[in-house]
Amino acid sequence: MAAEDEGRTEEPSEYRIEKARKEGRVAKSQEISSSLVLLFSCLVLIAFGKSILRQCIGIFRYYFSRCSSPDISNKNLFTAFILPYIRIILPICAVAVIAGLLANIIQNKGFLFSWKPLEPKFSNILPKFGQYFQKTIFSAKGLFNIAKSLGKVVIIYFVAYIFIKKDLFQLVEIISNGQILSSVGKIARMAAQLLIVVSIVFLVISIPDYFVQRHEFMENMKMTKQEVKQEYKELEGDPEVKGRLQQMQREVLARNIPKAVAESDVVITNPTHFAVVLKYEQEKSEAPVVTAKGEDEMAFTIRRLAREYNKPIVENRPVARGLYTDTKIGDIIPEDYFKVISVIYSQILKDSK
Repeated sequence: MAAEDEGRTEEPSEYRIEKARKEGRVAKSQEISSSLVLLFSCLVLIAFGKSILRQCIGIFRYYFSRCSSPDISNKNLFTAFILPYIRIILPICAVAVIAGLLANIIQNKGFLFSWKPLEPKFSNILPKFGQYFQKTIFSAKGLFNIAKSLGKVVIIYFVAYIFIKKDLFQLVEIISNGQILSSVGKIARMAAQLLIVVSIVFLVISIPDYFVQRHEFMENMKMTKQEVKQEYKELEGDPEVKGRLQQMQREVLARNIPKAVAESDVVITNPTHFAVVLKYEQEKSEAPVVTAKGEDEMAFTIRRLAREYNKPIVENRPVARGLYTDTKIGDIIPEDYFKVISVIYSQILKDSK
């Protein structure tokens, strides 16, 4: 069912997407992971193919030379098999794990680990065949996955047909001449070429599949209008979100402060911790308006700009602290400050004459 049919018409918020990410729910294609694992595993098999073959031959020789020995159950025989076996599979397994991690890191835009998908859910114990068949077969996603699987089978068939047909007569001739090792090598080369080509084709196919999965993920993340309102209410009390909003406000103020200071009448300071910028336009307001203010580093920036623009700087601790605390940018100064501010303006006019 489409998101719009369920009333989810709003685009997902960053908070919702980040929350889903922390729970391990991200847009990713399993095809990319499996294709990279297959490709790198094949490359390792090709690189270490001769070494693996020699070790396998050594294992067979070791066991066949002792198959009639009375100590066939000796632990040394078991160890003689396990150690070469580990040496054979360890590089392949290690590269496969690294390729799988790399695929997920690329798709998730960084390393992501979450225990959430591993948490047991008792609701999943009982089989839900109806929902299973609805999702896997009787849905757009199910039909897409079926078509994708059939397409992969067809691709493997045609690629295998082309490679086998090309070298079939040469392979039959080698086998008929009794060249066992040559025939094994030929089959191995054919298999390696086939696997490399198939894995590359699968990797190319997985790229559009990723965008399909991403589109489906964003559709599932869409929100109803009620969810948007509820999330906003929840975020209002979130200290981290408040901090981010304050940071954004500071960035906006930092961009507007130079203009505010350039057009100001006076800057009142603490002198170091606070700075408040005032502007009085008689036709627009009955008293001066706070056009900018700042604390610590921002206050230092305001003072520096005021000196650059040759604006009056008045040091008045209680007034600066009071205006900073009691007003917001765009507010007219409170009536309690009318008298002291009028004195400051009178002094500025007097000094300018």
